[in-house]
Amino acid sequence: MEEYTTSRYKVTGKIGEGVHGVVVKALDLHTNKEVAIKKVALKTKYGSTSLHTIREIKALQNCDCEFILALNDIFPDLTGLSLVFDYMPHTLHGRLKNEESPLCRQDVQKYTKMLLKGVEYLHDLGIMHRDIKPANLLISEEGTLKIADFGLARLYAKDDPEKLYSPQVSTRWYRAPEILWGAQKYGPPIDMWAVGCVLAEMLRGVPLFSGTTDIEQLALVIRTLGSPKTFDWPELKTLPDYNKIRFPHSNGQKWESLFPSCTNDEEIDLTAKLLTYNPMKRLTAAEALQHEYFQ
Repeated sequence: MEEYTTSRYKVTGKIGEGVHGVVVKALDLHTNKEVAIKKVALKTKYGSTSLHTIREIKALQNCDCEFILALNDIFPDLTGLSLVFDYMPHTLHGRLKNEESPLCRQDVQKYTKMLLKGVEYLHDLGIMHRDIKPANLLISEEGTLKIADFGLARLYAKDDPEKLYSPQVSTRWYRAPEILWGAQKYGPPIDMWAVGCVLAEMLRGVPLFSGTTDIEQLALVIRTLGSPKTFDWPELKTLPDYNKIRFPHSNGQKWESLFPSCTNDEEIDLTAKLLTYNPMKRLTAAEALQHEYFQ
């Protein structure tokens, strides 16, 4: 723990350890505020420069939005860099797990709106987050939701639809179907699918699609939403892994049966329009914010 301590920050404990770094809690001695310090490596285990770290810093330096966790400071340490953020006491994942204080419908609506505003801001900047999930959505003491963990974020080329990106992104349960079928040409709609999964999880209390492998994940999506129709999504047949596996035909489940506690049709309608197979027909963040659910 000692290596984190600088003349300005005094470490008070460990918060957690993610794929891309250790996170500790510290006191900013200049402001007397609690902060979170994320230690990231500059080099990969193979000795090359870490693209995750560079992309995370680049994405965060471009952001100035109340619904995105702000990067306050950067300083070098023995093995890489330390990124300093405001300390957030809660994650959406933690709130969903808290059975003593379940989310009320107003919380769900409030958090969805904040998430959409943050995603809209990122997409306007030309940034795909590529790992939206409850564990990466932090909640302040005042109840503001902020998008965090930009280790997989990527600037996307708005004017180059042929540009290829890695399909090895997003946590499986929140991964869009085009990526599960191996797409390398994709864009902001992958984040919108993840937002739909997060909204569904808030409404249900449990994840909507929780596969243990990519094939099982696709099978769950198809069993739930029904088999995708190629006349509705013509590009489906061109996806790299489309012909590698056949799934039994499914008519899907009724949305009402998936959300038995929902009495509000708008909640289900918004979820359905985010969890649409064809990425071109999926709502954008700006469109979702205009949905009746928020009116």
